[in-house]
Amino acid sequence: MASGFKITPEHIALMKDVLIEHVPHARALGMTVVNAAPNEAWLAVPYDENLVGNPETGVIHGGVITSLLDNACGIAVQLALPERMSIATLDLRIDYMKPATPKLDLVAHTHCYKVTANIAFVRGTAYHTDEADPIATCVGTFMLAANRTMPMPMTPEAAAEALAMLAQKKDGS
Repeated sequence: MASGFKITPEHIALMKDVLIEHVPHARALGMTVVNAAPNEAWLAVPYDENLVGNPETGVIHGGVITSLLDNACGIAVQLALPERMSIATLDLRIDYMKPATPKLDLVAHTHCYKVTANIAFVRGTAYHTDEADPIATCVGTFMLAANRTMPMPMTPEAAAEALAMLAQKKDGS
């Protein structure tokens, strides 16, 4: 895991730009990176009437909490890696402890506590103002270097061979 690396306000701004802005769903929810440290991330979603799951109670939909925790876990994993790489959520278990309070913003704090050669392990909490009074908690696993697709061949001969194989596959041969 990353150690001795100091997270600066510039890093947090970059994470917002890179790790939130490229995820349309996170942008649509108004998600922001509040703070970060090696192996940890704090994200927030402001209360918005458009995110309410039950109009009678004004409680934010549970899917918003899930998305917040998933994104926060992913950023904590990125901050635990020695270099940036693609990751994918393998498993995310969420235990809902109580409904979110209407009109209050959501915050998530996540911590990547173990990184192996292929998997990162994370836990986190969603809350309003006091992490000791959680709305939900989570544990998750993330696959490292998730995008391992081989690049297309670069030589004209290899490209022609690849196209020929695709044509055979299309013809059913």
